[in-house]
Amino acid sequence: MDSLSRVRTSAPDPLVIARVGLGTMVFLAGVHKLLAPGAWAAYVTDWLAPWLVVSPVTFMLINGVLEVGFGTAIVTDRWTVFTAGVAAVSLSATAGYLVFVALLDDGLFVDILVRDVGLAALAWAVVVDALGSDSVD
Repeated sequence: MDSLSRVRTSAPDPLVIARVGLGTMVFLAGVHKLLAPGAWAAYVTDWLAPWLVVSPVTFMLINGVLEVGFGTAIVTDRWTVFTAGVAAVSLSATAGYLVFVALLDDGLFVDILVRDVGLAALAWAVVVDALGSDSVD
């Protein structure tokens, strides 16, 4: 067996890397929302704030708690279809919101939009993989 074949057989499953990467990102975003909710509240535009039931900071704190839990579940491969599905829907909705912000507010947050499109795709890939796995828990 040549060295390239050994590397291929010993390399981690790319979908495990995707799942752990997604879960870690969701977990860390949640932790940061708990530590610095005001930094995240800055992404709530003036026209969106009145639609929230709570203040933007409280909204971020609630999201932070949820994201810590969801991120932990994704990393540990627990309820992955559901938790990665929530992340995928949330990231897709956020990307949609950011499209409106970019169009209505002269390109505001386009850099975040570009990133979130990729993260949403990653989350959907994890969901699709989890749906196809033998043990969906």
